[in-house]
Amino acid sequence: MYIQDIVNYLPHRYPFLLVDRVLGYTDNKLTAIKNVTVNEPCFTGHFPDNAVMPGVLIIESLAQAGAILAYLITKSSPKDHLCYLASMDNVKFKQIVLPGDQLVLNVEILNTKGSFWKVHGEASVNGNVVCSLDILSAMRKVSS
Repeated sequence: MYIQDIVNYLPHRYPFLLVDRVLGYTDNKLTAIKNVTVNEPCFTGHFPDNAVMPGVLIIESLAQAGAILAYLITKSSPKDHLCYLASMDNVKFKQIVLPGDQLVLNVEILNTKGSFWKVHGEASVNGNVVCSLDILSAMRKVSS
């Protein structure tokens, strides 16, 4: 799935669209990529002399990958439902992410209950896990 398709599954736009491509998915797993470039606005203020991708943006990348998977599973879209971040557990950062890195985003649905989705996510660079976490999100109908 290329960016032209991803924008149909996420309501985010520049500078907060943080998934560049979906490499593949099954009924409960998805793998995507986020290309980290020095041109991103976060690098002008986040350690500008030693650019490091903010951890919250790595988390957001994983949350967006999880939302794409939820939309694919439910055959829904952000026109009908929005996925809201409800909580995060077991967040671990193991390595910094630099401009020029490519984040591989792996998400897996652990559980669903009603409109809540529990997702495990791992972001890696060159095969090394840089961040892992469990995300709870809520899919809510868009009010008209």
